[in-house]
Amino acid sequence: MARPLKLGIAQITGAPYAPEENRARTVEVATALFDQGAQLVVLPELIVPGYPADTAALPEYAEPLDGPTVSAWAELARERDGWIAGGFCERDGDRCFNTAVIVGADGVVLHYRKLHPFRTEKHVFEPGDLGLPVATLPFGRVGLCICYDLRFVETVRALSLQGAELVCVPTAWLPGFDDMRWDERGLAPQAAGAIVQANLDQVFIGCASQAGASDGLEFLGSSIVVDPHGRLVCGPLPGLEEEQAVVEIDLDEATVAQVRDELIRPRADRRTDVYGLAVGDRVL
Repeated sequence: MARPLKLGIAQITGAPYAPEENRARTVEVATALFDQGAQLVVLPELIVPGYPADTAALPEYAEPLDGPTVSAWAELARERDGWIAGGFCERDGDRCFNTAVIVGADGVVLHYRKLHPFRTEKHVFEPGDLGLPVATLPFGRVGLCICYDLRFVETVRALSLQGAELVCVPTAWLPGFDDMRWDERGLAPQAAGAIVQANLDQVFIGCASQAGASDGLEFLGSSIVVDPHGRLVCGPLPGLEEEQAVVEIDLDEATVAQVRDELIRPRADRRTDVYGLAVGDRVL
């Protein structure tokens, strides 16, 4: 492997309205994954304070970017010389966001707010206003999105065209968009879609979902890591149970996957004279 990265996937489920309990659980599980060699750990969406059915109660548990959750993750990242990607309920003034961050030894290196609130999330969360940022970390270029964002194909395409080699996806996959919960492989439809996008966009995708029943919701689990050729390298993890995994990937594969043979070059074959993808004031 030319540029190896050990990626930890934490499929855990947060108790509703329990920020202290869930925060402690994330630190415990991330510590265990670091002990197994993980360099970057991905936690689920809204793991703090938990993803409850009654989203109207969430603002009471929102916290600022420099609040206790990010502080706890940054402290652990410093102790273990690692990186943590995870989701929490962020307060910014009188607004709430479904937020994900990547945190390292020096604090937040990537701050992302979910662009596409799902279902009743629309009652409490503002649509994300930070765009689709990509960060350069010591091992490579990394992007973030959250759960329902994957249903909009522009999201991963925009991250990949900005140089992302790995997209971390904190999720709390729920039924509703599709009738089916899992296919014969144990893949939730959201996970199956991520496999297709990883292949088409030549990028690793690592998804960590909540799993099982909580507060009247049924999370679908099915956390995965998929490579830039659309091959599963981890998962799917169980649909209804917590589980963690560490997998080693080679980020150089994101470059290799851009050339399938001398006449199949999906990045170079794009017809940018006919179409483009605008992110902010840039057309990619």
